[in-house]
Amino acid sequence: MLLSINNSLRNLSWKSSRSLHYGCKVLVVGGGTGGCAVAAKLSKVLGKDEVHILDPSERHYYQPLFTLIGGGVYSLKDSYKLQKDVLPDNAKWIKDRAVEFNPKQNHVLTAMGHKIEYDYMLLALGLETNYEKIPGLLEGLKNWNGICSNYSEKYVEKTFQVLKNFEYGNAIFTYPNSPVKCPGAPQKILYLVDDYLRKNGIRHKAKLIYNTSLPVIFGVKKYADALWKVVNGRDIEVNLRTNLVEVKPDRNEAIFENLDKPGEMQTLTYSMLHVTPPMSTPSALRNNKELSNQAGFADVDPGTLRHTTFSNVFAIGDCSSSPNSKTAAAAAAQSAVVFHNLKAVMDGKEVKRIYDGYASCPLVTGYSKCILAEFNYNLEPLETFPISQDRELTSMYLMKKYLMPSLYWNLMVCGYWNGPATMRKLLHLSMK
Repeated sequence: MLLSINNSLRNLSWKSSRSLHYGCKVLVVGGGTGGCAVAAKLSKVLGKDEVHILDPSERHYYQPLFTLIGGGVYSLKDSYKLQKDVLPDNAKWIKDRAVEFNPKQNHVLTAMGHKIEYDYMLLALGLETNYEKIPGLLEGLKNWNGICSNYSEKYVEKTFQVLKNFEYGNAIFTYPNSPVKCPGAPQKILYLVDDYLRKNGIRHKAKLIYNTSLPVIFGVKKYADALWKVVNGRDIEVNLRTNLVEVKPDRNEAIFENLDKPGEMQTLTYSMLHVTPPMSTPSALRNNKELSNQAGFADVDPGTLRHTTFSNVFAIGDCSSSPNSKTAAAAAAQSAVVFHNLKAVMDGKEVKRIYDGYASCPLVTGYSKCILAEFNYNLEPLETFPISQDRELTSMYLMKKYLMPSLYWNLMVCGYWNGPATMRKLLHLSMK
């Protein structure tokens, strides 16, 4: 009886003259991929309104589809559902955003002045796109002058418009000097543009350039070797350690810095400029030194995904300090680890589940081809299918185009998909 009364009091929200106050067993901050998946799992076992989800978004986007939207395969409306239709029914949605974390007092303050108290917290805030950090970029994106970006719902449909209007000249694609979500996406659109121009008979009029701040074309050598074959075979220029620092849209000029020789600049003219913006965790997290590391990411154990200081706090997805590639596939694999470990903490048991760093990146290399990269923390291939996946395969493209969106909406955000680990074991066992 007493437990029932305590639960009722915790879930009660009341109104004062200035704000609302909430109490919950688990607060999930962020209703994106990882937040949704874990909230769905937890709310099934904890019951009605024990899980609160703090997120201001009206729409929930399946962002991996943005590459194909930029290539004209899908439209923006194909990539989202209303947030209210995606979040789990048993969870309580607070349509607001966090502005201040107080982990020692176990509460969060919101933009609307609300206070949310919790027993346990999951940080699932994702990454922000910081277009404003590159001078001239926002101005250029607002006009139809050849500048585009697949990394925002505001601009992703502009990419295909720019591509359709392309006639000749430099088509430049960038990768910023910061962590990014889906690190393969900056070059996926490069390959789609190459394929589009070839199909339309004007590839010989274009010079395709990929300028990346990274020292490698891809972090896993097996797939990097395959991608070098792709770019060399298609006459694509790749410049490593080259970072976009300014855009002059009135002149169609992009200015790049050589990161190995600071201060050395190069100015290139463009007919098409696809920009991947610098990214960071939201300010409420990165400015909180109790929760974040020096880079601004939630400071968690890379195996258990539990916070290194606060035992009742976990993190998932792009905002986590775990050094994996920031992809939806990584969040899927992490969701089972977070769920079981968080539940163990609630039950007073030992935390045992370990995340191995699994991430997947379907590297689209054309309108019918894809290299499916899968790997772990050690940047070793961790492939699901019993074939070598460092090849351009139509089957992988079809999976990316048709299967993965359906899997996302019907299984992952509902808490039923934890990545392909079980499938991998079965497929490889059958081959043995």
